[in-house]
Amino acid sequence: MIDLGSWNLSIPVGSPPATIETHQLLQGYDGKYFTSSQSNLTFWAPVTGTKTENAKYPRSELRETWSDGTLHNWFYPDADNFLSAKLKIIQVPSSGRVVIGQIHVYESTQPLLKVEYQYQDATKDGIIVAKVRFHPDDKKPRIFTVAEGIPLNETFNYVIHLNKAGLLSVKADNMFWSDRISATWSNQQLYFKAGVYTQDNTGYTSEGGKVMFFNLDPDHNQD
Repeated sequence: MIDLGSWNLSIPVGSPPATIETHQLLQGYDGKYFTSSQSNLTFWAPVTGTKTENAKYPRSELRETWSDGTLHNWFYPDADNFLSAKLKIIQVPSSGRVVIGQIHVYESTQPLLKVEYQYQDATKDGIIVAKVRFHPDDKKPRIFTVAEGIPLNETFNYVIHLNKAGLLSVKADNMFWSDRISATWSNQQLYFKAGVYTQDNTGYTSEGGKVMFFNLDPDHNQD
């Protein structure tokens, strides 16, 4: 069972989009864009969904909190920071792209890391890419392929790891990428996000991103 006691949830309905708070998730919240059971969580974000401020695309996405629901932001030198997930991609929009995990930056529209699934019609499967901003001032991320050959509806794992020395790594489907980020990130407040961030905003209401998570575990190991 996935512990929802360290997350809140943004869903793509309302203006601004609604936030489901930690205590509501723990009480067993279910809706059109998010369902939870003993064994999994399912996220749905149609291309027609509403968008958070300054965002181009809709999302149904968890954001780290403390157990009392207050926002959990962290500095990477303070701990070994992990986000571990087991999931499958059920549906992608016509762009083929959904973001399934992030290291985001408090009060910024530019994340440090996006982990994105990109479906490719030619091969009938998808790749996992890491989109990384090595420096807070980078206007655009650099893009690295982490894993290949992942079809829709196939279960796989990913692990995001940012250690105290600034070494960032992404492991997906037993393949691995890593590099060091700039130390200028050390004074930025960071947080994990996970779910489905649909990288498309045109089409029918039936089009969008749908992802099912079987495991999702954020960890900040300070020893």
